[in-house]
Amino acid sequence: MPMDEVLASALMQRQEQGRLRRRRNVESEQAVELQVNGQPLINFSSNDYLGLAENEELRLALAEAAGRWGLGSGASHLVCGHSQEHHLLEQELADFVGREKALLFSTGYMANMGCVQALVGRDDAVFEDKLNHASLLDGALLSRAKRQRYAHLNYEQLNHRLSKSEAKRKLVLTDSVFSMDGDIAELNLLSRCAKEHDAWLMVDDAHGFAVLGQQGQGCTEHFKLDTQQVPIYMATLGKALGGFGAFVAGSEALIDYLCQFARPYIYTTALPPALAAANRVALRLVKEQGWRREKLNNNIAYFKQQSAVAGLVLMPSDTAIQPLLIGEDKQLMALAAQIEKRGFLVGAIRPPTVPEGTARLRITLSAAHSLQHIDALVAAIVEGRSEVQASYVKEFGLG
Repeated sequence: MPMDEVLASALMQRQEQGRLRRRRNVESEQAVELQVNGQPLINFSSNDYLGLAENEELRLALAEAAGRWGLGSGASHLVCGHSQEHHLLEQELADFVGREKALLFSTGYMANMGCVQALVGRDDAVFEDKLNHASLLDGALLSRAKRQRYAHLNYEQLNHRLSKSEAKRKLVLTDSVFSMDGDIAELNLLSRCAKEHDAWLMVDDAHGFAVLGQQGQGCTEHFKLDTQQVPIYMATLGKALGGFGAFVAGSEALIDYLCQFARPYIYTTALPPALAAANRVALRLVKEQGWRREKLNNNIAYFKQQSAVAGLVLMPSDTAIQPLLIGEDKQLMALAAQIEKRGFLVGAIRPPTVPEGTARLRITLSAAHSLQHIDALVAAIVEGRSEVQASYVKEFGLG
């Protein structure tokens, strides 16, 4: 059968399931108020948790750095693409998260893939939470190590599997904040479990960096864990920091090793130096403007309170990621359309991103949201749900 017919059949099947992904044309800057396909929408789907993506100081920093450094870095870090801005950003990130050194990657996906692939191989074993981000799952696959996935947050199961493993190296992988559920891994338990079985622990703090902890230093500050307890730390710069890129931080030996063996680092053009410069300014703002985290936390608490009053049963989460479980894919898409009709953009997450039967609204909060935004969103969800339920009654004769 011709290639296009095979591919078109797969696309048609996904569409019939209500799972066909579509890109939106955003016609404005990343902010709480978006212009999408000609329609103004209040954005509750972004990972810009601190509202820094549109920050004026960051705009100026990027423009000034572009004037000095130009656009591209020209080559990989190990050829001639590693600028003074990259060097300083790595030093400042390592200092901020309390590690000896840090290594920049172009994306979080590449950081996870490169790190796992470099650290373990055929004679080794990887143990990871079933709800880990796809980049951790794919990194384990690429490594060719034996993979064992434990049930979400089930550390008894992890402990049992580690105790039975005779692998040369054992690597435990986890998200800190799970990106589709918003719950937080118990890193104190994980670190003790890893130490007991002589395993290495790697934490993906993409959704915790700059948000968790009193100073925004992420999950390790939140749980008061040091570099011995969490030896491999990864975080991204494109979420709470409002920028772009990622880094791995740890001991000098770890970072020097990754510099030699992490293929996505070695064989990729370096992040533009102007972006590295802007990320440095964003990191400074995270340190100086603690009010952003305070406002975000207030918004999270207020949203949970108003949702409870409105009868919306959210999944358990104390983070900026607040999922509302719907279950059925087409019903979710109908609800998302109703909410959008009322002027709000909320992520509609379906399998295979989440397990079967757990389609959900992924509502994300930001320090840039006002209480009025939150009140209006809750009202839109309640109204939209009533509209969808009424249409189901009409169509299927329910009730």
